[in-house]
Amino acid sequence: MEAASKAPSPTWRHPVWSTAKKALVGTAPGPARLWFTVGKGIVTEVFYPRIDIPQVRDMGLIIADGKGFWQELKALPEPQLQIDDPVVPLPIITHRHERFTCALRICADPLRDVLLMDFQLEGDADLRPYLLCAARLGEDAEHNQAWVGQWEGRPVLWAQQGPFGLAISCRNPQGLPGLEGSSVGEVGASDLWQDFHCNGRMLWQYQEAGPGEVSLSARLPRQGTLALGLGTSKEAAATLAWASLAGGFATAEAGYQEAWKAWHSRRPMPPEWKRKLPAAAQTLYTRSATVLKVHEDRTFPGALVASLSVPWGEASDSRGGYHLVWSRDLVESAGALLAMGAAAEARQVLTYLISTQQADGHWLQNQWLGGKPFWQGVQLDETGFPVLLAAALQAEQALEGIAVADMLRRALGFILREGPVTGQDRWEEDGGVNPFTLAVAIAALVEGGELLGGKARDCALLLADYWNARLEDWTLVSGTDLAREYGVAGYYLRTAPQDVLSHGGAKEEWVMIKNRANDPHLPAAEQVATDFLQLCRYGLRRADDPHIRDSVKVMDALLKTDTPSGPVWHRYNGDGYGEHPDGSPFDGSGRGRAWPLLVGERGHFALLAGDDALPYMEAMTRMTGPGGLLPEQVWDSAAIPERDLFPGRPSGSAMPLVWAHGEFVKLCHSWQRGYPVDRPQVTWKRYQGKAPQISYTLWRFRLRSRQMPAGNELRFLLSAPFTVHWGVDGWQDPTDTLSEDWDLGHVAILPTQTMAAGTTLHFTFYWRDTGQWQGEDFSITLQGENA
Repeated sequence: MEAASKAPSPTWRHPVWSTAKKALVGTAPGPARLWFTVGKGIVTEVFYPRIDIPQVRDMGLIIADGKGFWQELKALPEPQLQIDDPVVPLPIITHRHERFTCALRICADPLRDVLLMDFQLEGDADLRPYLLCAARLGEDAEHNQAWVGQWEGRPVLWAQQGPFGLAISCRNPQGLPGLEGSSVGEVGASDLWQDFHCNGRMLWQYQEAGPGEVSLSARLPRQGTLALGLGTSKEAAATLAWASLAGGFATAEAGYQEAWKAWHSRRPMPPEWKRKLPAAAQTLYTRSATVLKVHEDRTFPGALVASLSVPWGEASDSRGGYHLVWSRDLVESAGALLAMGAAAEARQVLTYLISTQQADGHWLQNQWLGGKPFWQGVQLDETGFPVLLAAALQAEQALEGIAVADMLRRALGFILREGPVTGQDRWEEDGGVNPFTLAVAIAALVEGGELLGGKARDCALLLADYWNARLEDWTLVSGTDLAREYGVAGYYLRTAPQDVLSHGGAKEEWVMIKNRANDPHLPAAEQVATDFLQLCRYGLRRADDPHIRDSVKVMDALLKTDTPSGPVWHRYNGDGYGEHPDGSPFDGSGRGRAWPLLVGERGHFALLAGDDALPYMEAMTRMTGPGGLLPEQVWDSAAIPERDLFPGRPSGSAMPLVWAHGEFVKLCHSWQRGYPVDRPQVTWKRYQGKAPQISYTLWRFRLRSRQMPAGNELRFLLSAPFTVHWGVDGWQDPTDTLSEDWDLGHVAILPTQTMAAGTTLHFTFYWRDTGQWQGEDFSITLQGENA
């Protein structure tokens, strides 16, 4: 047939290729700027971080004989995956079929922005490999263009959007160009998969496609090397691709291996681990270090994306996926880097965070590598974590002149204004008062205040101590049906509604579970999470505190699942973030699955409780995928083999989850030292696991106390200079008290310690900077000890 020069646009789409089970590959730790993952015989999600997003949705092979037989490699059973050296992310992937064997070796050129794939097909002599690649350049998938072309006399496949270009070239074993019968098309209409689906062979040879979501394809020799180059134009990309091919796969592979081995040699595993740590844990530790480094950008040093994968990629066409930066995940990863001796990388994380802090002091929910917003929720822990990183570097004497005062003052100011309420919890779902978030915010106030010193320290501690003393008032419930069922006095809840700051009855309010098709309408008091464990990890409560022991009992009863890989925990009861019961992918609703990350957190608690953390480390090693990577979630129900779902093994969620690998690294070092390596040192020393005994009540517009214990001092902490105009019992004896500047806020203290129980104070505010009255009166009543 004679093909038209322009490929037709799509009328329907073939299934999106899965990104669930994969091995990880990345650049050597050097100048090249390319990331990618491989899985199911395809290369997925090739990144060119200069523009923050994946530049290839996927790249794979079809094996065909030109007579009607064709087999897409990704549709075969799980291939054999071989990684010879855990320090080098260099996979060898072998697919077997009754008619052929196809082996792939993949690496990044350490000198250029080029991905290399060496391939060899053996078996039936009639068979040939065919390339199928879906390009995704620029900020969307819908405005790409693609061409079949020539560059300096050699055939090339091109794609471009704006100033960003992609080129694919091929070299055969003799060093000559290897692309044959090339074609480009529109995904879902005129791509190679559709050609084989309709015709059983490659018949279409379109020369141009787009604007749209484009694909590139060609017939290949039975053996050779593919090069996918990325550049600021399609021509630049083609130049890079052939330069890499001219040097040869073996040369690039050798340089890639050398750079990775050199990086690991500067951060060796503690020698005693060779005899103390099981071999599988040693391997996962080394691979986890590699995962952390692979996810770091080269254009924006210190920026690590949460994962190079798209959760349930076979059912999702998300532009973001996890190819974004979350400050929480980033600092959790930086803590692992610091623990393993990679202080330079941890410093880069901090400087990156300083450069992307918002003007009001907080960090975006998540962002592209260059700092451009993606989702824009507000999570208070994501403002606290960068402060904790600065403190951790200071504790290791590794700040090395980084200017942190402005960042700290802005971050603590935001926490002061917004806390203790968060717009979203760490799972990005519900707002309110959350134990995990509150632990991070309190620790950030203590650590950041210590770094700033002076009145800023006094102000930060005023707030931190008060929040710590009120933790149980806000986040502990007792006498509930769950408490009676499990024989405990009470437990920490998942998240308390904001109204809990003014009345305890708010714990009975309904808190929506946002990823369920049908919300179960559970009140806050009946929702239990693992989040309270952070209170122990940061030294706010002891592991043997009765409230903690009771909460662990309820948590383990509700959230733990025993699997063949070991015990694993869910985020909270009623969670819907995970596959449906039939194993179909999460699509905005589902049933929550178990998280290996939480096994690591539970292991840290075991360490604090005087138990051995090693069983938790061993369980995490058994939850890895074929490539040795830790997933976001593991399957926790009966096996569904046809969906590749087995108990205790990776589900279709994100893999790897960098945070999980960072948690494993930290757990190894914590196990060695006997305490959590990421515990904030000043916070740990200040509280020693106990609630502070305070003799004051703190009034703020966020926390408008209506009652206070008799004998307490009444303190006001507000954001601007003010005068408190106040009187007692119907405005008797009115008095004015001026606020003082405490750096992070303005404080006024009323001498209420000697006032009798039953006294009511009335007050309002005059704002000295604007010369205006508040225009509203407030009151607070002193209560006796038993009131």
